[in-house]
Amino acid sequence: MEPNKLLDLYTRILRIRRFEEQVGTLFAQGQLPGFVHLYIGEEAVGAGVCALLRDDDYIVSTHRGHGHVLAKGGDMQRMMAELFGKRTGYCKGKGGSMHIADFSIGMLGACGIVGGGIPVAVGAGLSAKTRGTDQVAVSFFGDGAANEGSFHESLNLASALALPVLFVCENNQYGEFTPAIHAMNIRDIALRAQGYGIPGVIVDGTDALAVYDVAQEAVARARRGAGPTLIEAKTHRRGGHAEGEEAFLGGQQYRLADELAAARRNDPLLKLHTFIVESGLIPLETLETLDHEITQAVTDAVAFARASEAPDEAILYEDTWV
Repeated sequence: MEPNKLLDLYTRILRIRRFEEQVGTLFAQGQLPGFVHLYIGEEAVGAGVCALLRDDDYIVSTHRGHGHVLAKGGDMQRMMAELFGKRTGYCKGKGGSMHIADFSIGMLGACGIVGGGIPVAVGAGLSAKTRGTDQVAVSFFGDGAANEGSFHESLNLASALALPVLFVCENNQYGEFTPAIHAMNIRDIALRAQGYGIPGVIVDGTDALAVYDVAQEAVARARRGAGPTLIEAKTHRRGGHAEGEEAFLGGQQYRLADELAAARRNDPLLKLHTFIVESGLIPLETLETLDHEITQAVTDAVAFARASEAPDEAILYEDTWV
């Protein structure tokens, strides 16, 4: 990979990591309303895929969607303001953590309903094909969503119509608190692609370069009209299903110590940082400066959110359909 592309990929991952670390801290301090689901540990998937997309390509996300917005080029200040419930947020403070959207960069929205965003991406792919463009639509979803009817219906329709859609399953091995192996009788979700006559690819979701390579082929296939691909990225979430989950778990542990150790050991940011330093393709000083700039950008985003106005009742019914 050329150094400029490598740096772009690293930048996307680092932006997500520093943003999510700050969000976790803010939530623990009681400064954010509602629940937040952090993307720490899974950054290589969103970054590796979105690094190949254009602004006019589409993505649809999940309840764990901060990383996807940032990977697609989202604005940190508007994101943070939305998390604070402020009027300057992406959805004027009315969407919150699980419903951020930015149509200007092709981010059609995050969806708090498990599997709810998959058909939206198929619709976007159908639109692109009908209009005769070479746009691509990507649906990010988790292993739990792969057991929903929306997943199977969407793969069937996308396959039948040869739609330009990437189905990217971020298999972090848990659906909320239930191990994926307790909810399905297969270990590889990518095998389900065979039933719909499309490629099914498994990739190490902690390796950004591996994700990039797999996604590159899938995006090219979609752009040339050859149809969809199912990508299963095996990954880990570093934290829990949601921040603060300990309060309603009653002290119960549902993840094994060796799984948590593996998640720390296979940290996608550390992996890519190590590769870059050892390859000598980008000076270490450049990486350190970048980290400082991104950290400051996150700090500025928090200050922007805190200084912004909260929405008032007058806009309660704006941007709604009745």
